[in-house]
Amino acid sequence: MLVFLSICFYLSAFIIFWAMIGYPLSMRVLRRFNKQPNIVKDYSYKPSVTLMVVAHNEEKVIKEKLENISKLAYPRDKIEVLITSDNSTDRTNEIVESFIERNSDINIRLFKVKKRQGKTNAQNEAQKTVKNEILIMTDANSMLERNSVKELVASFSSQDVSYVCGKLTYINEDSSSVSKSETTYWDGNLRLRAIESDIQTISAGNGALYACRNEEYYDFSPLRSHDGIMPIYFALRHKKAIYNPDAIAFEKAGEVIEDEFKRKVRMNRGILYYILPDIRILNFFKYKWFSYFYLGHRTSRYLLWISHLVVLLTNMFLISESWFYVTTFGGQLLFYLLALVKLLTKTNNRYLTMIYYYCITIFAQWAGVFKILTGKAKPFWEKAESTR
Repeated sequence: MLVFLSICFYLSAFIIFWAMIGYPLSMRVLRRFNKQPNIVKDYSYKPSVTLMVVAHNEEKVIKEKLENISKLAYPRDKIEVLITSDNSTDRTNEIVESFIERNSDINIRLFKVKKRQGKTNAQNEAQKTVKNEILIMTDANSMLERNSVKELVASFSSQDVSYVCGKLTYINEDSSSVSKSETTYWDGNLRLRAIESDIQTISAGNGALYACRNEEYYDFSPLRSHDGIMPIYFALRHKKAIYNPDAIAFEKAGEVIEDEFKRKVRMNRGILYYILPDIRILNFFKYKWFSYFYLGHRTSRYLLWISHLVVLLTNMFLISESWFYVTTFGGQLLFYLLALVKLLTKTNNRYLTMIYYYCITIFAQWAGVFKILTGKAKPFWEKAESTR
C-alpha cells in the first residue's frame, strides 16, 4: 500500500512540476538549438478573405468592433465581413444593420443564428455561406491592429499551413491584481507558443484572432472550441498550425476574480476530453514534436486539478514515514493558506496574488469537471463584463 501511495504521490508531484516549471524550461533549451523561425510570410499573397465575428448580445462593443474592422489594411475588394449574431436579443443586430446601411463601400453582411447553441455552432452554420479562400475568426471585444489581417494571410505562404493564430495582447494589465496575474500567465503561454510554432506546430491557439483555409474547415462539436481543437485536428493530418506574433489583437483581461473564474470554467468545459483527445498523439515517431508539445503543454496542465488532490491526499497518509513528507505536507498547507490570506485581506501583494490566481485556476478546473460529470457543461456562456 505504501508503495502505491508513494508512486501516486511522486507521479502527481511530477505532473505539477512539469506543467509549471519543467516543460517551460525544456522549451527554453529547445529554443537554443532551434533559432530558425518556422514561419515564412508572402505579402504578395492576397486571397479573398472572410472575417467572421460571432456576437451574442454585444451591443456594448459591436459598433467599436465594426469601426475597427473598417480601418484594416487589406484590399476592400478582397475582404468580406461576416457578423454572425448568435440569437442576440439586445440591440446588436440593429447596430450592425445600421452600420451596413451607412457604410455601403464596405462588404459587410449579417448572418442571424436562430437558436443559440454557442460560438462554435454559430461558426459552423455561418461558414456554410462562405465562399472565400481564407476564413478569419475574431471576437467582438477584440480590437485588431491595422495590419493584422495582412499578417495572418501572409502566413499561408505554404500549402502545409492550415491554421494561423495571432497574438492577443491585454491592454489593462495594471487595472487590477487579477488582470495583472492573467497577463503574466498569458505572456508565459505566448512564449511557449512561439517556440512550438518555430519548431513544428502549436498545441493550441487563441480565440481572439485566428484563421484557416475555408476549404479545410470542419464542423466541430459545439462543445469544442476552435482555439483548442483546430491545432490538434490539423496536426494529426500532418498540417501546420502556426503562431504569428505580428498579427495582433487587443483585448481586456478580466479585472475581477468573478469574471476571470467564469471565463476559466468555460474554458474547462471540455477538460476531460482534452487530456488526451486522440490516442494518436502518443505516437512520437509519427507526430514528432507535436506529441511532446501536446503532452507537455496541454495534457499536464489539464491534469493539474486531479494531481493537486492526489498529492495532498497521499501526502496525508505518508506523513508518518519521514520528515520529507512532513515538510511537503506543511508546504502544501502553507500554499493554500497564503491563497486564503489573499482572499480574506484583499492585499495587492504580488506573490500572494499569483498564488491566489493559481488556486482559482485549479478550482476552475474542478468546476469544469463537475459540470461535465453532471451534464451541466453547455456550449455557450455568459461573457465577462469587465472585459467589455
